[in-house]
Amino acid sequence: MLKFSANISIMFQELPVLERLKAAADAGFRAIEIWFPYDIPAPEMKEQLRKHHLVCVGMNSPSGNAAAGDWGLAADPARRDEFMASVRQAMVYAQAIDCPKVHVMAGVAPPSLSVADAWEVYGGNIKTACALAQDYGRQVLIEPLNALDRPSYLLTRQAQAIDLIRALNCGNLQIMLDLYHVQRGEGNLVERMRASMPFAGHIQIADVPGRHEPGTGEVNFPFVFAEIERLGYKGWIGCEYAPLGATTEGLGWRERLAGSAT
Repeated sequence: MLKFSANISIMFQELPVLERLKAAADAGFRAIEIWFPYDIPAPEMKEQLRKHHLVCVGMNSPSGNAAAGDWGLAADPARRDEFMASVRQAMVYAQAIDCPKVHVMAGVAPPSLSVADAWEVYGGNIKTACALAQDYGRQVLIEPLNALDRPSYLLTRQAQAIDLIRALNCGNLQIMLDLYHVQRGEGNLVERMRASMPFAGHIQIADVPGRHEPGTGEVNFPFVFAEIERLGYKGWIGCEYAPLGATTEGLGWRERLAGSAT
């Protein structure tokens, strides 16, 4: 049976962040994920999760200065100390709220750095992040983001993520398999999903185009969901989409497209 988590950074935006946990629980979700929870004290987040019988299954490392264009710090050698501080902050928070997985964001390499050098920096930083995550009992996720939405992002393809995981050989490093980014950036969605599934620690979904709820675009989600089950994936599937209207009004896809899901 498929099980879905609500990404409360992009869903239920009609409500303040902490109120989104109750809304997710009331809508039948038993898990949430969140991009950047750091403005909420960890004890408060943990209490809200307990109160609403939810688990947090995923979060991101800090982005850096998003207003200045940062979307992760792992590809910039001049910011290694800042990167490591951000990873430690994420792992401390994740441990405090019992969140098992942290997406450590790749970010953008400085223009002066060659592609090869940027990948060397990135790989070294991810390896160090995995070692730190091991100390906190957490897993590290890396997520290719499509080059249309994030044209300067270093990690954009599934094959790149698979190659890095194989090269680093860290036992706690997996792919955040975001099917929206796969379809928008690479196409051949199901074939790429099959190739990535042995390395996948978490799946996320949204339809294409528009990044809205399943059933609003071109993706054949009944086929995709059936293939996820056939491949034996037992983890959570994150609903990381921007609802077309009020979030609760668009949740009928779960029964319509996924059948018996939780």
